[in-house]
Amino acid sequence: MRVKFTKSAAALALCALGATAPALAQDVADFYRSKNVELYIGYSVGGGYDIYGRLVARHLGRFLPGNPTIVPRNMEGAGSVRLTNWLYTAAARDGSVIGTISRGVPFDPILGRPGSQFEAVKFSWIGSANDEVSLCMAMASSGVTDFEGLKKKEIVVGAAGAGSDDDQFPRVINAVLGTKMRVISGYPGGNDISLALERGEVQGRCGWSWSSLKSTHMHWVKDKKINLLAQLGLSKHADLPNVPSIMDFAKTPEDTAMLRLIFARQGLGRPFVGPPGIPADRLAALRKAFDTAMKDPDFLADAEKGKMEINPLTGPQVDALVAQVYAEVSPDIAKKVAAMLP
Repeated sequence: MRVKFTKSAAALALCALGATAPALAQDVADFYRSKNVELYIGYSVGGGYDIYGRLVARHLGRFLPGNPTIVPRNMEGAGSVRLTNWLYTAAARDGSVIGTISRGVPFDPILGRPGSQFEAVKFSWIGSANDEVSLCMAMASSGVTDFEGLKKKEIVVGAAGAGSDDDQFPRVINAVLGTKMRVISGYPGGNDISLALERGEVQGRCGWSWSSLKSTHMHWVKDKKINLLAQLGLSKHADLPNVPSIMDFAKTPEDTAMLRLIFARQGLGRPFVGPPGIPADRLAALRKAFDTAMKDPDFLADAEKGKMEINPLTGPQVDALVAQVYAEVSPDIAKKVAAMLP
């Protein structure tokens, strides 16, 4: 009887495995079906990160198994450091919560930035919607017409927070290249800085993504209300052949190394990320859905309508870029750049 029972139990187990195999294959779809996925945006409404975040939110769910609803939410603070820390330490790790953060924040630990409660290489990187070139710009009313003018005249530039590009970029450029920008930090997002420019509270911004400027304030360029002083990135944008690259102003190899450290982040562009520890099958589904969305005609038409650039990186590519920067940076150069930041 024992032998017969064992054989029967084995047969039943095999049948059960056969019956549940399709269910196991549908685990990701079962998880996401009839579920809301929260996509947190590390800045206030209306700026570049918010615009890209909401664009992705409108389309991503169509390509995830189970077709969940993607709900965008804003969690601004400290140039998206608040959101980055929350994703790492407190957010659900089941694939139901993702976010978009500043491209520069993942490198804060290299620079010894206070308040960084994360290890960037442990995040679940989903992808990036664009690589970026940013700009130093000044209102025409400031009287600064070119980059050299920043060395002769102080202007006030607005910034989102201590971890944001538009806070860190002008400080490093001041220290390395001798410009005289005075940074007023703490605006909730890019749209708030644009309003401050209009009100005359600040005279410029040094770290404004070209993709964002083009989609929201191209009329300022066409009407010559602003002067584009320098491109901020390791390479120039095809749209801006007559605007010099910040790398052209480096005088020494050390200058070049310090500028490369601070501008390497531009390759991350518009990163989308999940907390560490998302189950592998759900992370794979999120990455596949993101990659598919980036090539989808409806998504691209939506982006084109908003004059938004799409030049995506996959999750593994973002993973590799973050790891490369951490591996290659010289401790001496990192220390010198860190000393330039408050």
